[in-house]
Amino acid sequence: MGEIVGTALVSHVPPIAMSEEFRRSTNHGDDISLVPGLHRLRAECFDRLRPDTVVVVDTHWITTFEFVVSAHERRAGHFTSSELPRGMVAVPYDYPGDPELADALAAAADRRDDAWIHPTRDPYIEVFYPVVNLLPYLQGGERWTSISTCQTAEVDDFLRVGELLAEAVAATDRRVVVLASGALSHTFWPLRQLRDHEGIDQANITTAANRDADHRLIEMFERGDHAAVMDYVPQFRRENHPEGWFGHVLVMLGAIGGARCTAPGVRYSDYESAAGTGNIHLWFERPPDGWTTPR
Repeated sequence: MGEIVGTALVSHVPPIAMSEEFRRSTNHGDDISLVPGLHRLRAECFDRLRPDTVVVVDTHWITTFEFVVSAHERRAGHFTSSELPRGMVAVPYDYPGDPELADALAAAADRRDDAWIHPTRDPYIEVFYPVVNLLPYLQGGERWTSISTCQTAEVDDFLRVGELLAEAVAATDRRVVVLASGALSHTFWPLRQLRDHEGIDQANITTAANRDADHRLIEMFERGDHAAVMDYVPQFRRENHPEGWFGHVLVMLGAIGGARCTAPGVRYSDYESAAGTGNIHLWFERPPDGWTTPR
């Protein structure tokens, strides 16, 4: 029987794919903490837990009529970002997929009338940088697969996909890490101001309200108070414009028990700005007695 052995909220911001020289040039000679944070995640979590599969909930893979999961035997090629081709250009990637887990997830949805998940093996479908940017830091011998963010989904739909993912993992012989790849608040500065706010300092977060909301969420996560997170989600989605409608985090939470989960988040980076958006790495490890605590 498979199990989810750990999950994380991870940032995929473009600077992690750029040179250290570039990162230091925009931060008064300092590097960003997100980079060593990913190295630590690999060394302290992945190498210790040895997952079979990494599932990335991808906030740049936007779908409409259903959630889509990659069911390829292997993904390989080069990635150039249409968003920022001067910074992420011809980046090579090569990783084995997990079609069995993808098919199990789709099958779990097919048994219901309130969930729609399509497994794709199309060789031409895009790979996005919420996956590609993580690979140089986190990829080992695991299989990797990704799940889209459905733009027509509501909170319960995202949570349900997470629950179905946990069901699919349990039905397979897999040790799985789930990565919610994206930011917290996600509002960019206007173009004519953007270059004045590229640094990681929290003062560069676009609004004080966004910064305060991000800190409020981080504190809840660190306490393991996922019930409070779930209570706060509607307001956060409405007022602070999280990346991917917060779908990446909601799928992750659904997979580990939602409001019933009490696993504390552990920081693997500082809280940093990226062009005005709020970013952090937070790791949640499966407690010895399981993800949920009886209430």
